[in-house]
Amino acid sequence: MPEIPISGVQPDASPLAGLRVLELGQLLAGPFAGCVLGYFGAEVIKIEPLGGDPLRNWRVLRNGTSLWWHSLARNKKSVAIDLQHAEGQALVRELARHADVLIENFKPGTMEKWGLGPNELKALNAELVYARVSGYGQSGPYASRAGFASVCEAVGGFRHLNGFADRPPVRPNLSLGDTLAGLHAVIGILLALNAQGRRRASGQVVDVAIYESVFNVLEAVVPEYDGAGVVRGPSGSTLTGIVPSNTYLCADDKYVVVGANGDSLFKRLMRAIGQPAMADDPRFANNAGRVQHEREIDDAIGAWTRAHTSEEVLRTLNDISVPGGPIYSVADMLADPHFNARGLFEEVETNEGPLKVPAILPKLENTPGGTRSAGPKLGEHTDEVLRDLLQLPAERIRALREARAIV
Repeated sequence: MPEIPISGVQPDASPLAGLRVLELGQLLAGPFAGCVLGYFGAEVIKIEPLGGDPLRNWRVLRNGTSLWWHSLARNKKSVAIDLQHAEGQALVRELARHADVLIENFKPGTMEKWGLGPNELKALNAELVYARVSGYGQSGPYASRAGFASVCEAVGGFRHLNGFADRPPVRPNLSLGDTLAGLHAVIGILLALNAQGRRRASGQVVDVAIYESVFNVLEAVVPEYDGAGVVRGPSGSTLTGIVPSNTYLCADDKYVVVGANGDSLFKRLMRAIGQPAMADDPRFANNAGRVQHEREIDDAIGAWTRAHTSEEVLRTLNDISVPGGPIYSVADMLADPHFNARGLFEEVETNEGPLKVPAILPKLENTPGGTRSAGPKLGEHTDEVLRDLLQLPAERIRALREARAIV
């Protein structure tokens, strides 16, 4: 595979070392894409508004700074520029000359309004990969609509499938649509860079929509409807058309998840829970038959789990090699030896003291990623980037600061 185009920096052990990324997005989707690229070695220059990315003040704070910020903004350089200021826009155009990738997640048309759209920047840097994340994409009748993850998860089909049929649709306590969109942006960026390396092609636009990122994980929902007229709906803690796969209450009031939906798995489970007749019942010999008798099977498994503690249930499942697991909280994860053995927590130094942040996956054997620094202070690298990358003299930087184009 050819090397990814770089900006004059010699590669090191990180797979994206030498790749320079301008991140102009705020909050989640765009910054998550930048976070992933930075974790694997890219130089990520985050352009923040003069008041900072709003995420700096979201959710749980420590000494006035979001703990989430130190995770999402790790490994990045903060350059505070007013994108509504003409001189600030000019600075970004100059920075784009030196970048390999630009990420933005503003409402469609915003970057063009600032003179920073792909056509303008392509004239300055023909090889720039320009990644755009928005609610509904850059084209189509909904393109101009505001689109947060919550709404796009609904439009993209996820909320319709989530929860119980007799209750309102449920959302997970996460901005899942934003994370999926960020991952799709990373995939698109790497595909565009690979095409560039293979074909000596120019840069291109990567158009990521949040609702489409959700739509992309709907599995068989579309062909089932088109081919059989089936509209899949919510199924609570089960999985439609796959039995048994459910969540069961144990004697210690803890829940476990059991997935015994393979034919041999089912037989082993039934024998282990004292139901040999069900193991050999021809009605349950394959998944199609088990789906027809889901309630009977779930009742049998549930009766067994309610008679045993979660530890006893999980030990039995492990002994017979049937997939089963507990419902973990973050406290459970941090205490779990497997999570720790796999290196899923990294410690970073912040101004407020050490902080654990999650590792970013996947794991690469020879060129692993890593957390090198916590989320930066607002504008911490403004002078450094303008001086070293754009070669601006100190007097010019001072004048830009006095004009409130930068912080």
